Amino acid sequence: MAATFAPSSTVVGLGSSSLSSRISSPKKIFLTSGFLKSGVEARNPLQQANANGGRFMCFQRDWLRKDLNVIGFGLIGWLAPSSIPIIDGKSLTGLFFDSIGTELAHFPSPPALTSQFWLWLITWHLGLFICLTFGQIGFKGRTEDYF
Repeated sequence: MAATFAPSSTVVGLGSSSLSSRISSPKKIFLTSGFLKSGVEARNPLQQANANGGRFMCFQRDWLRKDLNVIGFGLIGWLAPSSIPIIDGKSLTGLFFDSIGTELAHFPSPPALTSQFWLWLITWHLGLFICLTFGQIGFKGRTEDYF
């Protein structure tokens, strides 16, 4: 079932008219479909930019919402379990930092692809990023009353 346009309107952007007539045209375009209950107004991004003083407003002003508590607790929350010595009596953090020292011993040359450094690097950072992501979700969800 394809979307159809109302017969009394023109499709903005597909015609051969000039740009000024497209911008100044007061006609509203309604998209209809068998899946929609009512017509949906097509939005012209140029008109939306003029409504906001020439700026596009897509996100909230503080959309990232950086919080140092999340970063601090997330880092502590990852360093604590990754420092438990469970891999042949050594911790993941210890193995990662030891491999950094080993690779820095022959500094001008990069680590070989078969080096254990890459395994510890990817594993340690993947765990850190997962812990930070879940910390951000949990902390912000709790402070914004999602749960």
